[in-house]
Amino acid sequence: MNLSIRKAAVIGSGIMGSQIAAHLAGVGIKTLLLDIVPKTLTEEEAGRGLTLADPAVRNRLAASAIKRLTKIKPAPLYDEAFAERITPGNLEDHLASLGEVDWVIEVVVENLEVKKNLLKQIEQHRKPGTIVSSNTSGISINAMAADCGEEFKKHFLGTHFFNPPRYMKLLEIIPGEKTDSELVRAMKAFCEKVLGKGVVLAKDTPNFIANRIGTYGLLVTLQEMQKNGGYTVEEVDAVTGPAMGRPKSATFRTLDLVGLDTFVHVADNVFQNVTDEQEKAVFDTPDVLKKMTELKWLGEKTGRGFYLKQKGEKGSEILSLNLATMEYVPQQKPKGASLEAAKAAKGTKEKLKTLLSGKDRYSELAWNILKPVLIYSAEKVGEISDSIQEIDEAMRWGFSWDLGPFETWDAIGLARSVERMEAEGLAVPEWVKDWIASGQTSFYKSDEGQLYSIHIGSQQYKQVEQAPEVISLRRLKEQNKVIKGNSGASLIDLGEGVACLEFHSPNNAIGEDILSMLQQSVEEVRKNYLGMVIANQGKNFCVGANIMLLLMEAQDEEWDEIDDIIHMFQSTMYKVKRLEKPVVAAPHRMCLGGGVEACMPADQVIASAETYYGLVEVGVGLIPAGGGCKEFALRASQSLLNAEADLQPYLNQVFETVGMAKVSSSGYDAKRLGYLRSSDRVVANQDHSIYEAKQAVLGLARNGYEPIPEEKIRVAGREGKAILQLGAIGMRQGGYISDHDLLIAKKLAHVLAGGDVPAGTLVTEQYMLDLEREAFLSLCGEPKTQARMQHMLTKGKALRN
Repeated sequence: MNLSIRKAAVIGSGIMGSQIAAHLAGVGIKTLLLDIVPKTLTEEEAGRGLTLADPAVRNRLAASAIKRLTKIKPAPLYDEAFAERITPGNLEDHLASLGEVDWVIEVVVENLEVKKNLLKQIEQHRKPGTIVSSNTSGISINAMAADCGEEFKKHFLGTHFFNPPRYMKLLEIIPGEKTDSELVRAMKAFCEKVLGKGVVLAKDTPNFIANRIGTYGLLVTLQEMQKNGGYTVEEVDAVTGPAMGRPKSATFRTLDLVGLDTFVHVADNVFQNVTDEQEKAVFDTPDVLKKMTELKWLGEKTGRGFYLKQKGEKGSEILSLNLATMEYVPQQKPKGASLEAAKAAKGTKEKLKTLLSGKDRYSELAWNILKPVLIYSAEKVGEISDSIQEIDEAMRWGFSWDLGPFETWDAIGLARSVERMEAEGLAVPEWVKDWIASGQTSFYKSDEGQLYSIHIGSQQYKQVEQAPEVISLRRLKEQNKVIKGNSGASLIDLGEGVACLEFHSPNNAIGEDILSMLQQSVEEVRKNYLGMVIANQGKNFCVGANIMLLLMEAQDEEWDEIDDIIHMFQSTMYKVKRLEKPVVAAPHRMCLGGGVEACMPADQVIASAETYYGLVEVGVGLIPAGGGCKEFALRASQSLLNAEADLQPYLNQVFETVGMAKVSSSGYDAKRLGYLRSSDRVVANQDHSIYEAKQAVLGLARNGYEPIPEEKIRVAGREGKAILQLGAIGMRQGGYISDHDLLIAKKLAHVLAGGDVPAGTLVTEQYMLDLEREAFLSLCGEPKTQARMQHMLTKGKALRN
């Protein structure tokens, strides 16, 4: 079954409903957003003479929700223009429109009877075969559809999006007893490919997978803290954050972000629906949470929760809640040997082992809150999910853990940790003990690049299935597919005649090692491959060039060295562009400065939807000099339909984008800003981007690829430069930029316009590269530029001097 969902309806325009609609619209699905009809007029509506019968009033809730989408931060829309793909409506006038859609998503209040009544209405208006799903966080799918017909039940399932839907990778799909198994498979594939989600199949149990395990973990943390006493809110967060491979929000900042009322509701859903008394006791809402909800100390939504931000004598400060006195007090930074050692350790596995092997109170706290979560996760295999892999994925994708429970168990040593648990009187599930008794030492193993995990039923390893669209560079390297490499990059064989150039330097910053490997890769691909992909699977694609190296050379006044570095960067990108084989770049997340310049020579860019793309060199007092200015000037020239056409409007836009160091808020926004071309593509699922780039290379090769010929660039010259600089001078006179900003802007204008030549002059690409390099070198000698570079390295943000 191959699904084609072109139109959807979302019922419920609250925070989740409207943002699910935004995500659907973001991937090109036209969406109808419905809500109830208001019972009263607003003052504004009454002032306009409207009545309750007017469509503007009747559709108000949905229409207002769509307007809010453009104001919410972080932005739920990839591009504000995508809001036009959402049509507002109401549940009285537009239910008949459900017969025109392919998918209906119910996102109303978490109340079983309300949902059951709504599903009966949907059943009356949908056409046979229409998919219907509920975005519930824990209510039974089977109970919801109990009163509906067999055909409806066959096409009904749970689709639990995590908040915010655009950014949270996890989507739990929960089939009902009667849901068509082929539909489940098709929906999983559709949601992975089109919506870009990480999908896990959950069983119809209270809170499904991620919220079941995650809520349990948060509650046992709070109970351990209160049981042993003496731990502050900030101490618990110091232990349960990055030191344990968890997000910086850790425990209590997470609760504040989620909202304590929401958390209590989720926890209570398990409490009300499980029968095991021990489990029930854990999910019984602690008194401190009850008191805080009564006081409306619900977290960020009410301005105070476990933390309170207030203005003091020294500016804003964040206070933490003393749970014993229920008063807010200044935070005390936790200090302990195990915390410091874990912070210094490299990688999540080493951090965990280091933290747990300590002998202080923080190490003890970490062990006491980790061990029940591991045991609980093992107890729930078979009940909430059939595989440990889906539990691990749910926690990584839904709660942003670096490692899921079973991956964590492997990391800290399965047999050793179980022995310690039993010595402390804990009951470990029999299947775990049987697995260890059979001689196994981990739940997962890797063999020749293939990943295997325990299959509970057979007590055997079973290969972990991976969609063909998911290419793992790490596993390819385990299969000895590295063609060549050095400390900064590797060329990896993707199969079918395509090679992938992977960056793996610190932060994927571009230095001499990456440039050298790029040059070697061009020669290797020219001789032996059909084409090349430039991609990696680091946290970010590339944060730019190696600023530390540049600053050191500038401070030592090694101008020839800097000139050589920039010349090497430029010549490398020029070789990539002139390669006689197709090159496709696949950036993801942060792709800044030199990272963008590494993508610009490619025949095509296939960007992840979450790509934050920008030439940001002015932030460190420089201008793009790895071919970025040249490529924009070339695009401007190519955009002209005839020699008399005006370059200036295009250049003005580029000058503003680069001069203000604008960074896209998404891959789609990178197109709006002009960083990506019309021929470049955006893919929703970052895990699929290398596969899509490989397919693009093969497609170009099959269609008789011809290398890009060098062409002359028509430039705006001194007249265009004067217009650009005049705009910058106006910004300075208005107080919007500093004198140093103006200096940088003038040099940027000089390069983009092609220097002091007559308007319309045809120049070579090398001429433009020389202009870039000269401007870059002169700025490197400026003390204020060096101060900007130093500030970025030490503070991680731009200095405006």
